[in-house]
Amino acid sequence: MKRRDFIKKAGVAAAGAIVAPYLLPSGRLFASTGSQVAQHVVFVMFAGGVRQQESILQRYLDDSQGMGSSFAGNIMYNMFDGAAPTQKIVYGTGGGGISPIPKLLGSTIQKQGTLFPEVRSLSAGHYSGWNALLQGNNITTQGLKQKPVNPTIFEYLRRHGGMPASKVWFVGNGIGASLPLLNYSEHPDYGSKYGANFFAPLVTFGPKGKTHLSSAKIYHPQDELPAMYQMKYFLDNNFANVGNPLPNLKNTETEKQNIKLFMSSMFAKTQAGTIAHPPVSDNGDLQTIGYTCELMKWFTPSLTVVNMGAVDGCHSNFTGYLGALHRADHGVAHLWNYIQNNIPTMAGNTIMIVSPECGRDKTPNVIKDTNLWGSFDHSDTNALRVFTSMVGPGVPADYKVGSSTNPKGLNTDCVPTIAEILGIKSQVVNAGLLAGGTTSMFDQL
Repeated sequence: MKRRDFIKKAGVAAAGAIVAPYLLPSGRLFASTGSQVAQHVVFVMFAGGVRQQESILQRYLDDSQGMGSSFAGNIMYNMFDGAAPTQKIVYGTGGGGISPIPKLLGSTIQKQGTLFPEVRSLSAGHYSGWNALLQGNNITTQGLKQKPVNPTIFEYLRRHGGMPASKVWFVGNGIGASLPLLNYSEHPDYGSKYGANFFAPLVTFGPKGKTHLSSAKIYHPQDELPAMYQMKYFLDNNFANVGNPLPNLKNTETEKQNIKLFMSSMFAKTQAGTIAHPPVSDNGDLQTIGYTCELMKWFTPSLTVVNMGAVDGCHSNFTGYLGALHRADHGVAHLWNYIQNNIPTMAGNTIMIVSPECGRDKTPNVIKDTNLWGSFDHSDTNALRVFTSMVGPGVPADYKVGSSTNPKGLNTDCVPTIAEILGIKSQVVNAGLLAGGTTSMFDQL
C-alpha cells in the first residue's frame, strides 16, 4: 500500500470498535514517547515453532507433502484471510479430524489489524526464541536452565511504568523447557523485584495441584507437618529448573490475598467445569487459553503474556501439528472475542500481539506419521521465518507490512512495541539492551 493510500484509509472508521488510526485522548494520531496507545496488552507467544508454509502462506499439504496446489488452503481462518482447504481434511475434530472447527470471528485478525507476514526470528530454537520475544535480544550463549541475561518486558514495565506485580502476568502452557525462568532476568538493574507473576494453570489445577493446593488452608506446624512437606515437595518439583529459592516478586499483602482468592475461585470453577474455555478445548493450549481468559477478567492486567506449544509435535507427527495449528488459531480467536465481550474494562482498550518464537525447516526429517507424512524440525534458515500480527486501538486495520520477498521486522520488535503501547518506549530504548535493528512495529508502519 502506498503512503497516500494508507493515510486516506487511516481516516476511515473500521467496523466495530476497531478504528485506524485511533485518536488518543491527547489528540495525537499515534502515541508519542510517554503516551499510552492502549492500557492493556495481550501477547501470545504462538504455538511452539510454526512453519510459514502452513500458516501465513496457506499451503497446507502442497508444500510439505508435495501433493500439489489442489491440497492448499488456510487452516487459520480466524487469524488470516483465505479460503480453507477442500481436500484431505485431517485437522479438525471427530474421527480422523474431518470436521474443521467453525470460525469464531466475523472478521479476521488480519482484517481488523496489521500483519507483518515475513518477520525474521533471531533464533531457530524455542528457549532462545522465547528470550528474544521477551527481552528484545538474543544472547547466543544463553541456554536452558539459565534465566534471561537482559531485562524482560515484565521488568521494564514494572520498573519504568510503576506497575504492581498483579498487573503483569506470564501464563505458561506448562513448566518444561525452563519456561518458569522467563518471568524475570538476572540483570543487576532489574531482577526478581520487578518480575511477573508466573502461572501454569494445567499444573496448578492438575491432579497434584488439586491434592496439595485446592483447600488453600493454613497448616498447623505440629499436627499437619507431613502435609506441609508434601506441598513443599510439590512446589519444589514444579520449579526445580529455577535452581534457587522462589523469589519475592513484591506482591503486596493485598495482592497476595487477591491471588489466593483467584486460585480458590479457579479450583471451584475447574471442579464445576465452568472455566471460560474456547468452544473446542481438547488440548492443553486451548485449556491454557481458557484460564488466561479467567485471569484477565479477574486482574485486568496491563500485560498478559501467554505461551502455547502444542504444535511442537511437528518433530514426529505432522498430522497432529496441523490439528494443533488449527486449534491455536481457534484459541487466539476465543481470547480476542472474550476480551471484547466479557471484560468491559479491557474491551476496546487492549492491543493483542501474536508471534511465534521460531519457524520450522523447509525440508522434512526422516520420521513419518500415521499418514506417512514427513515431519519437520527447526534448524535451517526456513526456521527463522515467522509472522507477527497486531490488532486493537491505534493499530491500522487491514494493513500489511512486508512480504515473502520483502521481509520486514524482527521478532525482537515485540518488546519495544509493547513498551510503546504502554508508554515506556524511551526508557526501554535508552537502556541500550535491545538487539541491533530492533524497533517498535509502530515505527515501521
